[in-house]
Amino acid sequence: MTNTLMVQGTTSDAGKSVLVAALCRALHRRGVNVAPFKPQNMALNSAVTPDGKEIGRAQAVQARACGLAPHSDMNPVLLKPNSDTGAQVIIHGQALRNMEAQDYHGYKATARKAVLSSHQRLTQQYDWVVVEGAGSPAEINLRANDIANMGFAEAVDCPVILIADIDRGGVFAHLVGTLELLSASEQARVVGFVINRFRGDIALLQSGLDWLEARTGKPVLGVLPYLHDLHLEAEDAIDTQQIREGVSLRVAVPVLPRTSNHTDFDALRLHPNVDLCFVRKGEALPPCDLLILPGSKSVRADLQQLRDNGWADQLKRHLRYGGKVLGICGGFQMLGSELHDPLGIEGPAGSSEGLGLLDITTTLASEKTLRQVSGHCYLNGKATSIRGYEIHAGVSEGAGLERHFADLGSHLDGAISEDGQVLGSYIHGLFDDDHARQQLLSWAGATEQAAYNYDAVIETNLDRIADSVEQHIDLDKLLRTCSLEFRQSR
Repeated sequence: MTNTLMVQGTTSDAGKSVLVAALCRALHRRGVNVAPFKPQNMALNSAVTPDGKEIGRAQAVQARACGLAPHSDMNPVLLKPNSDTGAQVIIHGQALRNMEAQDYHGYKATARKAVLSSHQRLTQQYDWVVVEGAGSPAEINLRANDIANMGFAEAVDCPVILIADIDRGGVFAHLVGTLELLSASEQARVVGFVINRFRGDIALLQSGLDWLEARTGKPVLGVLPYLHDLHLEAEDAIDTQQIREGVSLRVAVPVLPRTSNHTDFDALRLHPNVDLCFVRKGEALPPCDLLILPGSKSVRADLQQLRDNGWADQLKRHLRYGGKVLGICGGFQMLGSELHDPLGIEGPAGSSEGLGLLDITTTLASEKTLRQVSGHCYLNGKATSIRGYEIHAGVSEGAGLERHFADLGSHLDGAISEDGQVLGSYIHGLFDDDHARQQLLSWAGATEQAAYNYDAVIETNLDRIADSVEQHIDLDKLLRTCSLEFRQSR
């Protein structure tokens, strides 16, 4: 019988994604056949599976921790916000349609079927399924027809670990308060607590741990330390902290309201010769060598924000001073002469004038392009291998595409301006590939590049979090508690 274990958090960013990835890697290293699962994810960072489906990026990272290729069953429901009250609904990796929050609430019964069918398929293939919840299970307004937290746990009758972030403060209130707001049956399936991101002397925490266990009757399964300089691709929120300061190349990325797949820049943020900064609303674009326009879930609306913030004029000044500009996916579309959305795919139907830096026109279509890609890019007078993935609804046309950026075998990608200062591409993950990254940074003006393997960085950090779990949680006892003992208690 397949064992299912669910990790829920007292808040968003409590450490659910990291703990699931850590458990997956630890089990995988023990030779256990394990898979990750997240019933419902709300995020603008997504990944493309080998069969051309779209899932949350965190689940792709967790699949990697398991030694697996990502699959749409690992995240059957993905919500990609395109306004404050609406989102594109993606079921089993395929975009369904845009829905307002009230409409989606009525759709949950159908979404629940997708969730349960995916989980059932995973249980038929793997010995353990480690599940990540979403947000908090104690959000009273979202409890009805819940499929993301306790609603799912109750449906499949699985045990739950509750994790809280002590670095935020109020960790005991978070844990006790969350538990108090659950129903009796939901409380019964919580097998214990994990406290995350602890700094200091554990002895000074012990009295609090003893009180927590006495107060709730639940064990503290482990206290995980704060891991400095930990990097795993984020589910959604942009981490503006610069991991390393560089001296060779300065990069700036304006943050737009619907910026998507900002994990495109993780490999740059970690690069020892790159100083990357995210620029927030109200801030001026700083002097830099390379300005990158990121992907967007609402390209026309974000383009207007670019203009409203004064960044469009600052971008053109950056070019006059000899800087380089790269547009990725939605950012690539913004660089063209016109953007058309006749069907209202990303907002109100209509057209917008682009920045006019590339001779292309883009029209949004109802069918989204989803595919992993590989081939060669052409920069600095040489062909270099490249790999990544595409997620876009737009179809671009125009003479500018004749000066393409990459040959991907089945099709050509992107465009480069005649003067070589402006480059656009639909490929996400451009900088993850060591060879392509080296050529792109050289094109942007990097004078030196230290040896740097981004894939090795990801693998090292997955092993770091697994090591931490093995050291601070009795994993053998946890597995027994979550399998035989939990079933017997039912």
